[in-house]
Amino acid sequence: MNAVLRALAILIDPAAEWTKIEKEPGDPVYLMISYVALLALVPAIVGFIGDCVIGIIVPGAGSVRAPLFDGFFGAIFGYLESFVLVLFLGLIINLAAPLFGVRKDFASAFKLAVYSYTPVWLAGIFLLLPGLRFLMLTGFYGVYILIAGLPLLMKSPARKSPSFAALIFVFACALTFIAATAQRSLFGTAGL
Repeated sequence: MNAVLRALAILIDPAAEWTKIEKEPGDPVYLMISYVALLALVPAIVGFIGDCVIGIIVPGAGSVRAPLFDGFFGAIFGYLESFVLVLFLGLIINLAAPLFGVRKDFASAFKLAVYSYTPVWLAGIFLLLPGLRFLMLTGFYGVYILIAGLPLLMKSPARKSPSFAALIFVFACALTFIAATAQRSLFGTAGL
């Protein structure tokens, strides 16, 4: 699997790409190595450059740069958090499945978590410049990708899919907030 082509395809035509993804094996280790490892580099590297080289704008203080040590270890911490985040999200999807009349299938739940998170990682490019950081909100396109993939991968009934997607969205936001807050608290860098 080519991660760049998969990321483009899931962004451009999620429904068609979910059909392909549904037929693929959902080996978590393979997905972590071939997809998450590459896409999670975007916010880690770009965030490091944005925090340490370009700096962030602090009202009253002007442009402030994070120390290289904090920026470097903050980037590594954020990169590793991405793996933990999608793993937890996959587990939550799998555990919540019976509540919505859906079969438990960790492989499908994990694929749903990983590929739905694609826009968030790619929106990490906006961590480069302080004036563009608000564009990280484009990562919410992942909700649409999630909604498109839920019926195919988890075999969610149409009437229960919106509430299942809402639950997943709430947990994804909470996990992302916790991860970003932990990174900011420990290293003073932006985080996801």
